[in-house]
Amino acid sequence: MANVVEEIPLELRPAAEAALAWINRERGAQFKLTGLVDPDRALDRDASQPIELGLVLCDGDQCLREQVRVQAQGRGFQVGAIESNHGVIPPHLDPPVGVRRSWLDDQLAKHAFIVIVFYRGFW
Repeated sequence: MANVVEEIPLELRPAAEAALAWINRERGAQFKLTGLVDPDRALDRDASQPIELGLVLCDGDQCLREQVRVQAQGRGFQVGAIESNHGVIPPHLDPPVGVRRSWLDDQLAKHAFIVIVFYRGFW
């Protein structure tokens, strides 16, 4: 089972933020970084090697997992996508609790009631 952390380790923040900026630029999106998948793997590597990061990104009620390779290059980073066999976000990668709460609050402010359908671990 994947280890998903919401608190980005200090050592990985610059690379994760560069990857987030790259994804948002490539897709014209406004995703927020809400977690990392298995950050220990990225921390346990040779500093001269690229980092592979599993990002959990959310934009409103849409959340997804993206695998990227980040390589330090000068004062910045070179970022590229990694083909992933994940296909969909596993249930344990649903949006973090804080994201769900704000989404529900936003929807309840707009509507008299909302219906939430849970299907095979997804919401």
